Amino acid sequence: MGGKKTPALFDITFVGAGPTGLFGAFYAGLRELSVKVIDALPQAGGQLITLYPEKLIYDTPGFYEVRSKDLVDNLFKQASRWQPEFAFNQRALNLVRDSHPAVDPEEKVWVIETEKERHFTRTVVIAAGIGAFQPIRLKNESVDHFENNGVAYMVHDLEAYAGKRVLIIGGGDSAVDWALALEPIAKKVTLIHRREGFRAHDSSVNALMDSSVEVLIFYELRQLQGSSHLERAVIFNNRNQEERTLDIDAAVLALGFKADLGPIRTWGFETIGRRYIRVNKRMETNLPGVYAAGDVALQEDIDPLNLIVVGYGQVTVAVNYAYTKIKPGEKVFPGHSSERILKKT
Repeated sequence: MGGKKTPALFDITFVGAGPTGLFGAFYAGLRELSVKVIDALPQAGGQLITLYPEKLIYDTPGFYEVRSKDLVDNLFKQASRWQPEFAFNQRALNLVRDSHPAVDPEEKVWVIETEKERHFTRTVVIAAGIGAFQPIRLKNESVDHFENNGVAYMVHDLEAYAGKRVLIIGGGDSAVDWALALEPIAKKVTLIHRREGFRAHDSSVNALMDSSVEVLIFYELRQLQGSSHLERAVIFNNRNQEERTLDIDAAVLALGFKADLGPIRTWGFETIGRRYIRVNKRMETNLPGVYAAGDVALQEDIDPLNLIVVGYGQVTVAVNYAYTKIKPGEKVFPGHSSERILKKT
């Protein structure tokens, strides 16, 4: 009978398989490091694939515009070039120091513990984005009644709304983006927002105002109505309480999300506020050999720039400095990618 398989020891492990973690996995492979990626979700993509897979992204290099799910597909294909090991459906619970059973017991490495197994690694990059996220729900009994039967907090499939009358509630990026994405597909799109100002990109708001979407500001939801399925929405003007009834087939409540770092908060990191792990200019945390990049990382006295392109740059810095931690005496600068690709192929 075979004994229990000894777990592998990796050079670098990424906690998070969003854009930052995926690009980091590719770049670490380019530097000829052994790579593992751990994520609590069942697939790669993080926020992009979970919250808005159909959303068009305009500010990622090399793409005039690209749909979120297509960007994730490309990033995953790129990361897979060097055959990293992926551990999906595993939430990272603890980070501890220990020796590897097949390596010098005097050499202490990092161990990431999940509910399923222990992952051994010499260095770690936290690329957990905003952490675990849950949609902000509207406290309204009629909304609860139609949830998953006409009411959604995220749009996973645009085609599911083809030919329908859709009500969107919210004034942030997600609400505006969904309204614009659904406009050419749905029969009619109405967006209501409780105040005049939008929390979305100016260009998107301008596009919304130039579109056929019916935009009703200072309006809120009073009640959803219907028999076996959603049929109507009663909305009201919050300045004079005047009511209107809209005939609808679906409602998307884009009210934002609550984020939490979860167990990562207990790992001993120095943090900034509730959301950010403090890093230096090398993307190092206060734990030796542990780095952070992307939306979860923040340097002192620098305002957050939670953009995909920023995550790409930060994780590249993290990987190159992790490389010198794994291979003392080696250079931080790796040379150009074309030279390394030719060398490896």
